[in-house]
Amino acid sequence: MSRAPTLTIVVVNHNTRSDLNRCIRSLHEAPPSTPHGIVVVDNASSDGSADHIRATWPDVEVIEMARNVGFAAGNNRGIQSTTGDLLLLLNSDTVVPAGAVDLLVDGLRMHPDTAAIGPRIVDGEGRAELSFGAMCTPWTELKQKLVRRLVDRGTGAAVAWVERVTRRPAVVDWVTGACLLVWREDAEAVGLLDDRYFMYYEDVDFCEALRARRRRIRFLPGAQIVHFRGRTAAVTRDATEAAYRRSQLAFYAKHHPRWLPWLGLYLRLSGKYPGKSADTTA
Repeated sequence: MSRAPTLTIVVVNHNTRSDLNRCIRSLHEAPPSTPHGIVVVDNASSDGSADHIRATWPDVEVIEMARNVGFAAGNNRGIQSTTGDLLLLLNSDTVVPAGAVDLLVDGLRMHPDTAAIGPRIVDGEGRAELSFGAMCTPWTELKQKLVRRLVDRGTGAAVAWVERVTRRPAVVDWVTGACLLVWREDAEAVGLLDDRYFMYYEDVDFCEALRARRRRIRFLPGAQIVHFRGRTAAVTRDATEAAYRRSQLAFYAKHHPRWLPWLGLYLRLSGKYPGKSADTTA
């Protein structure tokens, strides 16, 4: 009889102390039945996040980075410092209800062809997010952004469509890194996350690398978590936009090089071309 897998939950944090504490509390109030450990990678926060977690949740390992290395590199540091067979990448601004992680673990174990799996994600008001999709191209990105804008405006048809598609299990090209469960063996086989992405696109790139090994990505709506999206982004909007654009350029250079000149031209003409990277967001 094979031994049960162990689970490592990696949470990357940068100045989201209250959100982080709420996330860790949810994991303690309804802990996964899978043997697990939690590691918080703190990206040089100035709000006392690391000390607060150590004092409040002494069973949580805290790794303090000397500078803000971003989401991908932060997750990689957490992965490299642990040994769990299963890795759950989890945003600090999430709440994990009872049973959600166990459902993801069971879903992954039921499908030997699958490397990673993601849950249905809803916002603080219970509205579903489009947290998975097809490989990013100019056209799929345009569709995703259009749907998101229509949903944000409360357009009935768009809201109904998102609600419908997020109720169906599916094999997809990517699931969001806000909550992504992956086998360590698969993650290590592709070299973990590409840390050229400070934030944004790293999850799509990671899933594409897993798929390149003929491994599947699944969306499991039976598991659901709450995502209080955009708290940090709202505080540092300009820096977040620049980080997004830098990651977008890096992604297109890697996966769609023929589109890169057109993307660069568009960003320059629209005044959105990012400047030099600065460690101000995560």
